[in-house]
Amino acid sequence: MIPMVNLKAQYAEIKDEIERSLAETIENCAFILGPNVQAFEQEAAKYLGVKHAIGVASGTDALHLALIAEGIGAGDEVITTAFTFIATAEAIKYVGAMPVFVDIDPKTFNISPEAIKQAITPKTKAVMPVHLFGQPADMTAIADICSKHNLKLIEDCCQSFGASINGKQTGAIGHAAGFSFFPSKNLGAFGDGGLVVTNSDESAAKMKMLRNHGSDVRYYHDVIGYNSRLDEMQAVILRAKLKRIDQYNQARRRAAHFYSELLADLPLTTPFEDGLGEHVYHQYTLLSERRDDILKALHDKQIGCAVYYPVPLHRQNVFKEECAGLSLPVTETVAANCLSLPICPFLEDDTIREIAGVIRGVLRT
Repeated sequence: MIPMVNLKAQYAEIKDEIERSLAETIENCAFILGPNVQAFEQEAAKYLGVKHAIGVASGTDALHLALIAEGIGAGDEVITTAFTFIATAEAIKYVGAMPVFVDIDPKTFNISPEAIKQAITPKTKAVMPVHLFGQPADMTAIADICSKHNLKLIEDCCQSFGASINGKQTGAIGHAAGFSFFPSKNLGAFGDGGLVVTNSDESAAKMKMLRNHGSDVRYYHDVIGYNSRLDEMQAVILRAKLKRIDQYNQARRRAAHFYSELLADLPLTTPFEDGLGEHVYHQYTLLSERRDDILKALHDKQIGCAVYYPVPLHRQNVFKEECAGLSLPVTETVAANCLSLPICPFLEDDTIREIAGVIRGVLRT
């Protein structure tokens, strides 16, 4: 069987370092906001090129706290993409705001700057682009739109740790950003975890208070907050992997480019790199009108594969009423034809050839 992500191979490489550090943490008994969380926050901030990085319980929480800290609330509209995991829109709904879904670029699958322009109303208070599958959105154009209309720019970086654009890391461009450390992510923990980042001292102070029950000083509470602290054990894992993130991402890029080379002559569309930033391939996602045939063939060979995302958010039952009549033709076409193949830093060339061979067998018949 070929998994989507070979976490066992990654663990084997860093096993000794992780187990030693975990043992030290257990022996020290500093489990909540301990030294590893603090060290990871500092290391991540330095890597990302931001002033503040605050560990939280999940990527969803990171986006949620970013929105609160930037003053987004009831009655506000936040323009975002419908071709993303639901957490993007959930975070917007959590603060009482309304997600306004717009269409995507047909090549990058990222939110379209032109579509953002057309969706702005007097209620629009923020734009939340998603750096989908690890490819940075067109942040130059999006930042210009936000600046012109005085909108908050909050980046969903849950799939893009280590991706950069114009020399800046994703997450260092907007007013705030959220990252996810779900195990399968480019920088993944051994459970849930997240990071919210900002260059604003004021926003950072709010985020730190919000993640810890609204408290800045123990047992003194200034606002109603949340229990959303990055676990000390997860910080140990993340510190070990952060040292290697560029190596991991480069290996993902190499695997992705080899896939594209092997699949280049087939009637399908391989991932497009727009050249504006460095794609880190959280997913390797292609398009094919015979998507379901390829899926079946891969499943029959016990090769991991997945559809991200089969139902765009504006077509989900939870948004059925507020999105009634909304048509996003590019999003809908991509959702009907997309397929993600196994991708990780430990994917071997022979495995890529095997997967490509199965796809060739389908499309040559």
